[in-house]
Amino acid sequence: MFYDPTYLCFMLPGMLLVMLASWYVNSAYRKWSQIRTRSGLTGAEAAQRLIYNGGLSGVQIQGIGGQLTDNYDPRSKVLNLSQGVANSPSVAAVAIAAHELGHAMQDHEGYFPLRFRAALVPMVNIGSWLGWIMILAGLFLKITNLAWLGVLFFSGGAVFALATLPVEFNASARAKRLLAETGIISGEDEQAGVNNVLNAAALTYVAGLAAAILQLLYFVTLVGGGRRRS
Repeated sequence: MFYDPTYLCFMLPGMLLVMLASWYVNSAYRKWSQIRTRSGLTGAEAAQRLIYNGGLSGVQIQGIGGQLTDNYDPRSKVLNLSQGVANSPSVAAVAIAAHELGHAMQDHEGYFPLRFRAALVPMVNIGSWLGWIMILAGLFLKITNLAWLGVLFFSGGAVFALATLPVEFNASARAKRLLAETGIISGEDEQAGVNNVLNAAALTYVAGLAAAILQLLYFVTLVGGGRRRS
């Protein structure tokens, strides 16, 4: 695939979509991080209120470096919030904090799509580096079955990206509902801001899935073409 024009033909649309999604989410974050919520709660305070209301007493909040690096770790039951989210009383901050708290609620409830995605992690970690090695080895040695096995291993990344969508969409839906129900946000303008931030974030996962599928299709085409040539 090195310097293969066909690879660029497959991957360029995916890369452009990922770049566009990244620009969009950063743009939405910059805009709504400047808008203060009427409740005046910071991201950390909003998360703490939702933890209390949701009966998630085992979930802890801690700071993490970077921007838009916020995440929930189901192993340690820790909600990691970046400084710009934890300490800011902005619409963007409470939206992101509530989204990550949505993952904590999924974990607490045993939400199946979250458990399924977690079960895929070992396969994806192995397939991401072993798959393409098997593909190239199979093509070089003219062992078609080995190459197709590599494609199967490599497909785990696309499956993981697909499995991520319902997890992220559900966490965002929970966040939008909880923020309104608890009074952390109020008014159509703040609701629109939350929707903008979370919908932009969702687009990054859609773009990631598109890129993963395009890369998988490239390898399918590569192996299929190699078989025809042999």
